[in-house]
Amino acid sequence: MTDKKERGIRELYEQDPERADALVFGRVPDSNRRGFLKGAGLAAMGAAVGSSIPFSQNMPAGMIPAALADSVEDFRLEGKDGDMTVLNDRPVNMETPAHMLDDDVTPAERFFVRNNGTLPDKIALSDWSLKIDGEVENELELSYDDLVNDFEHVTLRLQLECGGNGRSAFNPSPRGNQWSVGAIGNAEWTGVRLSDILRRAGLKQSAVYTGHYSYDEHLSGNPELDPISRGGPIDKMMDPHTIVAFKMNGEDIPAAHGYPVRVVVPGWPGSASQKWLTRIWVRDREHDGSKMTGMSYRVPRTPVAPGDEVADSDMMVIQSMPVKSIISFPETMTEVPAGRPFEVRGHAWAGDDWVTDMEVSIDYGATWQRAEVMPAPNKYSWQRWRADVKAPSVGYYEVWARATDQKGRMQPMVVPGWNPRGYLNNSCHRIGVVAV
Repeated sequence: MTDKKERGIRELYEQDPERADALVFGRVPDSNRRGFLKGAGLAAMGAAVGSSIPFSQNMPAGMIPAALADSVEDFRLEGKDGDMTVLNDRPVNMETPAHMLDDDVTPAERFFVRNNGTLPDKIALSDWSLKIDGEVENELELSYDDLVNDFEHVTLRLQLECGGNGRSAFNPSPRGNQWSVGAIGNAEWTGVRLSDILRRAGLKQSAVYTGHYSYDEHLSGNPELDPISRGGPIDKMMDPHTIVAFKMNGEDIPAAHGYPVRVVVPGWPGSASQKWLTRIWVRDREHDGSKMTGMSYRVPRTPVAPGDEVADSDMMVIQSMPVKSIISFPETMTEVPAGRPFEVRGHAWAGDDWVTDMEVSIDYGATWQRAEVMPAPNKYSWQRWRADVKAPSVGYYEVWARATDQKGRMQPMVVPGWNPRGYLNNSCHRIGVVAV
């Protein structure tokens, strides 16, 4: 007797999208790779989403409907909303469903969690210190009181996004947490400029990069190993928006987000924003700490075919994140009025840059309409956008959203260039709605 392994619909689509179309819905694409040649396939998908699909002829082949793409596991972490999606619990990694990211300032209980090592116990403020050494004129050892009292405070809304946000859409599926779209948050951080600390230490001309260290432990328990130690080039560390933070949304930083002190390097992969910070090592070369080399937070220098092996020497460190957006309202599979406008809104961001245009589509990208984009309160905060959309008749519709930055770079409608660790997927976010 042959054992059969049960597979979910997402796994089927990840492994072979067109075969999944055929198995699940009996769908066969036409010569343009759109639509159905078999009426039964359309009926099957309509039954799955609970409605007819008016623009089915525009739906790309091998695309799982947005209404079926999400799943949530039952898991709780202290201080976190119970509807957060848990990817694993050792280390703890949790993402936020898009509809829970509608606030302009993301509450701590809804902010995604990305850990590489153990979640450490809270350290007493009197025991904490920050060492700045390496390519500096004067090594510093700052206590918590030194940090809070000796430097000017800044409060900024800054977005942090995991470099692997969107990894689950790559095919073949790369290693790593299978993030959907919710490894992003925009909190209000209070702290001091890292540039002020580095100026106090006095950078030598040889200073080109930083290496950050923290007091969390490697999963193996080996004290000789760092779970993660990343950093960035000096010019990014000297950006006045790069801060050493001690408050999140006006409160002490929660344990899961780096209490008592963390770095916030906005617009770059969240891995550069070391939590539980204890040391900044100023270096005369690119930092080579844990998760800085090999495939970690690195992408090919030139495009590669899906599944290709890439030599370490052909990889480069990720810096500014690409232009991206989410739909935070309505929640996927919400009922909306047919023939009458309903509001669609969300947030958009663009790494070191800013978003100038937003568009939405309800016919699978055949046509687009402009959305209103609001200015950010400060650089590196995400930007609110909104649009009034109208479904012409009853049925199942997908709302797609795409952002464009000030350099003319636009979100692609499909997953962009494959890479071995599944970083930088900035394809359009989409949700399903049912017009009634």
